Amino acid sequence: MTSINHHYDIETDMRYLSLLSQSFPTIADASTEIINLEAILNLPKGTEHFLADIHGESEAFQHVLKNASGNIKRKVNELFAGDIRESEKKDLCTLIYYPEQKLELIKAAESDIDDWYHITIHQLVKICRDVSSKYTRSKVRRSLPADFSYIIEELLHERADDTDKAAYVNVIVNTIISTGRADDFIIALSGVIQRLAIDQLHILGDIYDRGPGAHIIMDAMQRYHSWDIQWGNHDILWMGACAGNDACICNVLRLSLRYANLTTLEEGYGINLVPLATFAMDVYGDDPCEEFLPKLLKGNRMDEKTRILTAKMHKAISIIQFKEEARIFARRPEWDMNNRSLFNNVDYERGVCTIDGKEYEMTCNHFPTIDPNNPNRLTPEEEQLMKRLHHSFTVSEKLRKHIRTLLSHGCMYAIYNSNLLFHASIPLNSDGTLKEVELYKGKKYSGLQLMLNTGMLIRSAFENDTEPEERSYATDYFLYLWCGKDSPLFDKSKMATFERYFLKDKETYKEEKGNYFRLRDNEEICDRILDAFNVTGPNRHIINGHVPVHASNGENPIKANGKLMVIDGGFSEAYHKETGIAGYTLVYHSRGFQLVQHEPFTSAADSIQRGTDIKSTTQIVEMSTHRMLVADTDKGAELRAQIADLKELLYAYRHGIIKEKR
Repeated sequence: MTSINHHYDIETDMRYLSLLSQSFPTIADASTEIINLEAILNLPKGTEHFLADIHGESEAFQHVLKNASGNIKRKVNELFAGDIRESEKKDLCTLIYYPEQKLELIKAAESDIDDWYHITIHQLVKICRDVSSKYTRSKVRRSLPADFSYIIEELLHERADDTDKAAYVNVIVNTIISTGRADDFIIALSGVIQRLAIDQLHILGDIYDRGPGAHIIMDAMQRYHSWDIQWGNHDILWMGACAGNDACICNVLRLSLRYANLTTLEEGYGINLVPLATFAMDVYGDDPCEEFLPKLLKGNRMDEKTRILTAKMHKAISIIQFKEEARIFARRPEWDMNNRSLFNNVDYERGVCTIDGKEYEMTCNHFPTIDPNNPNRLTPEEEQLMKRLHHSFTVSEKLRKHIRTLLSHGCMYAIYNSNLLFHASIPLNSDGTLKEVELYKGKKYSGLQLMLNTGMLIRSAFENDTEPEERSYATDYFLYLWCGKDSPLFDKSKMATFERYFLKDKETYKEEKGNYFRLRDNEEICDRILDAFNVTGPNRHIINGHVPVHASNGENPIKANGKLMVIDGGFSEAYHKETGIAGYTLVYHSRGFQLVQHEPFTSAADSIQRGTDIKSTTQIVEMSTHRMLVADTDKGAELRAQIADLKELLYAYRHGIIKEKR
């Protein structure tokens, strides 16, 4: 055998092996761990679940988590095909998704509840045994609730069809029922099934805006077992608001008012909107604010008085937003965005706005807070209002906690198992080469370095030891990420918010998409991006969201000959008319990729009462020729490296280089 330093420098090697020996102090310990890791390499690959653009739709999101994009229903159909009726399968699935609520309905209707308990517990154990088969016993054990850990483990590893153990298993089940713990046990077992159905959840951005429950989603994510997020433009907007960017605060408020969604602001984060309402009534009391009437989505009831007040608040904050943005654009001339300060281009007497030398008629000309000689200056009342709103956002402990969660679980991009994940785009030149984008102090980056350094700049806005000048730039930069033409989270010629509110000519509303969106159906371009991010493997992909897929118009979410998958089909109800569907999710299990197309979700209550589920169409994207094992994944590569290190430690023990600690 070669000497101990055949892999490492001898000093580094000895320091590392000494540290490793503290965790594995004997030959037996090191050998046992090698055996354990070798065994894990031969388990089936865990199931990954990809979601994007959730946009506050907490009920639909939580349902998709509970049913694992149909993965649990598929398991139930496979395990009980021909054994139980379709209606019973549906009830069993609903019980797993919503055990507490479904149990109440069943107990009210079931004549022999003990018999039902006995049958159902055996069925749930069978499902749990199937979903746990991909994992080691120790990993399954860590997933079990403390109250029932021992009992569930016994049931998972004993089979009722083993005649020697049938009586043992039946006694366990009977005792659970006779001691009055059946409900608690079913609830616990359903939670374990949900937990083990998905090994890793990937969220490709945009938890926030439009829907009413972004804070509920974030609460759920704080409890979720294993997940990551690639930040989206709407997430960045809320991160900017939390960091104290006043333009981002205005945008967050504007979007919430536009979709009549104040629940997240008021109930979720305790943002006080009374000062804005008071200001809006004082300044725009006689203005009908027709362009600012909120979009009322399904189930969002609002009386006429509240609707009119919301419109006035919407206009008030929009005017302030455009002023705040203009101040930042003036402060950051290197962004080349002063042309978006459109209040500078308005002739307030004639009611026209000049863009690129052409005059456009305005929808309204009532701007009581604008001084034509200095249109971007806030009035004293607007200044006071912004101070109060700024304070409200920056001191919200719940918001800060949720943003810290996004920072700890996320970044601009991620690479998992030969898949490159990001929310929107990678800026490209017109010829498909990677575009250089300027960041702090004039430094330019493209591709991987752009995403990496953008992520670091975002984090610097929240770190206590950041230099004041850099913190100021980082805080301003949230606005560029939201609407800058070379932002990887936007990548359009402009954000035409001003035009949509104030100009009659719809030609001005057009936003030209960047080169990435024009070229992303080209396999060669996708390969170039994957190469730039050092993504290897025979079946590598780009997976992103951001742009809704117009399924009703025949658009395919699979692009570039299978190299690119776009999984934003429109979770948000605001997109349903446009896309014809309610979103895509992607499942990557040991046999390959499955793309799941969802129809709109009714409600959790409807699912519990009538057993309705999200109607889904599953499209097989790519199936593996063999069942993928942990050995085929990134985790497998890590485990092989650990095994090699442990073998080095064994060598050191056996040759007396390091002494065992018996």
